[in-house]
Amino acid sequence: MRFLVLDAALSRSLAALVEDGHVVAERVAEGAHGQAAALPPLAEAVLQGEIDAVAVGVGPGSFTGLRTAISLAQGLAAARGIPVMAVTTGEALAAAEHGPGPVWAATENRRGQLFLERFAPGLRAEGGPVVVEEDALPQPEVLTRLVGDGAPRAASRMAARGWPVALGDGRGIDAAALARVAARRFSGELPGRAAEPLYVEPPATT
Repeated sequence: MRFLVLDAALSRSLAALVEDGHVVAERVAEGAHGQAAALPPLAEAVLQGEIDAVAVGVGPGSFTGLRTAISLAQGLAAARGIPVMAVTTGEALAAAEHGPGPVWAATENRRGQLFLERFAPGLRAEGGPVVVEEDALPQPEVLTRLVGDGAPRAASRMAARGWPVALGDGRGIDAAALARVAARRFSGELPGRAAEPLYVEPPATT
């Protein structure tokens, strides 16, 4: 399968062409602002030939970044008569991790708190994303890997309490991992998700 991957949820804008799990072309623009101007030319640069679907990150994340990526995904998909596969920030981060045990995605919400998404093995979501204060992080029952740009401070706080945590490798969105989640959703292995911004709190326009 060939996916156009679009994401601007965190601190960069990403567009990639992924075919059968392999990144064929990829363009990135660093920065947590200016996604509306940055993302369309990135998509134009990587889009080659026919694609089966557009995979897009729907958050949690930047208000402007999410709206930009989703609007662009919907427009490109509508013009080609293909579906949009929505992938959460946590799903994409967790899918990049390998090994047994649960994975929690902790990402910065730019208000000093963290977005937390928890996944059991097999990328099974344990509830939806929530906003938590650093000192109110829940205690994992078994050894849990933390990923995302908020993972280092979350892991530090949790390890200081003697909780079973390990710091995973992923900090940002990986195009191939996002496409893997999209492929599982496309096949029906994962439940469907609407291609709309996943806001966990009243959005801040950043």
